[in-house]
Amino acid sequence: MPPLWSRTRLIHLGIGISALGLTEAGREWYRPWVKANDIRDFYFADTIGNSLGTVTAVFIILGLVGKGGWSDLRLIAMVTLGVVGYELAQGPMGGTIDPRDILATLLAGTLCLALYVWLNGVPTRAHPED
Repeated sequence: MPPLWSRTRLIHLGIGISALGLTEAGREWYRPWVKANDIRDFYFADTIGNSLGTVTAVFIILGLVGKGGWSDLRLIAMVTLGVVGYELAQGPMGGTIDPRDILATLLAGTLCLALYVWLNGVPTRAHPED
């Protein structure tokens, strides 16, 4: 497991905190601007909470509890599927299930995986404690 404040953890936290800032800026300014100007942005403004929110969740969790290697890849999958599960739970709780939000979450999870591999490389084998 990387030390508590390793370079890798700090990078992951930095990505997560940056994604949080972009998520909130997108909700506050980008989404209203797109709606007011009737811009077609392929539903990004509508799904910004799920897309950038997934990046936020994945990288903040990796920064706080990531162990490196295959366990981090499992964390990425679990967080992504957890956000999908949350979206699916909206139906029984009286909300609506938005397929675009689910797709945005899955695409963002894939992006997180790609970014993780680009930054850290592909783990060669599982850690002994995995």
